Amino acid sequence: MATKQSISPKKIRIAALLAVMGPGVIAGLSDDDPAGITTYSVLGAKYGYQLLWVLVASTAALIIFQDLGARIGVVTRQGMIGLIRQKYGARSGTLSAGALILANIGTMTAEFAGIAAAGQLFGLSRYITVPVAAIAVSFLVLRNSFAKVEKVFFLISGVFIAYVIAGFMAHPDWGSALHGVVVPSMPFTQDAVFIATATFGTTLAPWGLAFIQSYAVDKRLTRDDLKLLRVDVWTGSLLTGVIGFFVIVTCAATLNKNGIQINDAADAAKALEPLAGTLAKELFAIGLIGAALLAASILPLSTAYSVSDLTGRPAALDDSPREAPLFYATFGVITVVSAILILIPGAPLIKILVLTQILNAVLLLPLLVYMYGISRDERLMGEFVSTKTMRVIYGIIILIVAIAVCCMLWFTFN
Repeated sequence: MATKQSISPKKIRIAALLAVMGPGVIAGLSDDDPAGITTYSVLGAKYGYQLLWVLVASTAALIIFQDLGARIGVVTRQGMIGLIRQKYGARSGTLSAGALILANIGTMTAEFAGIAAAGQLFGLSRYITVPVAAIAVSFLVLRNSFAKVEKVFFLISGVFIAYVIAGFMAHPDWGSALHGVVVPSMPFTQDAVFIATATFGTTLAPWGLAFIQSYAVDKRLTRDDLKLLRVDVWTGSLLTGVIGFFVIVTCAATLNKNGIQINDAADAAKALEPLAGTLAKELFAIGLIGAALLAASILPLSTAYSVSDLTGRPAALDDSPREAPLFYATFGVITVVSAILILIPGAPLIKILVLTQILNAVLLLPLLVYMYGISRDERLMGEFVSTKTMRVIYGIIILIVAIAVCCMLWFTFN
C-alpha cells in the first residue's frame, strides 16, 4: 500500500511565508511612486552620490515604522485613523484623516501626472492614458476579491526591476556610491534641506503607514503570523531602498556627471537617452508607469480604509459595494477628482507635487508620534507593547524627522 510522501518542514515554512506575504512588499514598493521616483531622480541629478545616506536613513526608518504599523494592525485589528480617534479623541482623528485625504489627493494627482508624462514619452496623450489608468485601477479594486487584487499588485511590482537594469546600464561609480551611502554629508542650503526632507516624506509616506496597518487587518492576519509578517515587511522596505538606490545612481552617473538638471522623473527618462541609450530611457519610463499604476491603486485604497475607520464603519475588499458603500465611494471620489485635476489645461502640476511633498512631511511627524503612543499602550497592545529599546529608536527617528521638517519650514518662510 502506497504511503503519501510527507511534506518537508522547509516547504511548509515557504508556503506559510507566501500566505502571509503582501502587506510589507506591496506597501513598501508603493512608496516608490512617481513622487518618490521624481525625488530620487532630482536628488541624484543635483547632488550625485552625496546624499545616498539620506535614502539609507529613510529606508531604516521605513523598516522600523512599517514593522510597527503592521504589528499594531494585527494586534488591535484596527486601522490607524480609527485607533487615533479611539486613543486621542475625535478631533485628532478627524484632523489626521482630513490632512491625510488632502495629501492623498495631491499625491494621487502626482501618480496620474507620472502616467501622463511616461505615456507622452511613448507618444500617447494624457487624455488617453489618464482616463484608461483611472478606469483600470477602479475596475481592479472595485470588481475583484482581496486575493485577486493582491495578485495583481504583486504582478505590477515586478516592473521595478527596470530601474535595477537601467542602473547597471548607466555604469555608475560604485566606489563613490558606497562613499555616499556610509559617509553623511550635506550642504546646508534650502534645496538640499528640501530634497532631504522630501526623501524622508516620500520614503516614509504617511499614506503608506496607514495602508500597511489597514491592509494587515484586511488580510486577516493573526498574532501567530507576526514573525513571518516581519520578514515580509523587511523585504518590502529593503526593496524600496534598493529601487531608490538604483534610481539615484542612474541619475548621478549620467545627469549629474554631465551637469543636466531635471524637474521630474519623465525629464530624467528623456535625458537618459543620449547618455545611456534608448533602452535605458524606455526602462525608466516603463518603471515610472508601473510605479504609478501600483500607487494609483493603493492611494485611494489607503484613503478609503482611513475614512471607514474614522466613521466607525471598517470595510474590507471582500465586502461588496452594497455592504461597504462609504469605502467604495471614497475610493471612486479620490480617483475621479485626481484624474480630473491632471486633465485641467494649465494645471500647476509642479506646485501640486511640491505642496503635497511638504504636506506629507508635515503630516508624517504627528502620525509617527501617534504610532509611538499606541505602541506603548498596554491596554491596546498587551504583550506586544514596545520595549524600552524600541521606544528610544522610535524617539530618535521622530527627532530626526522633526529637525528635517523644522529646517524645511524655516527655509520656506524665511
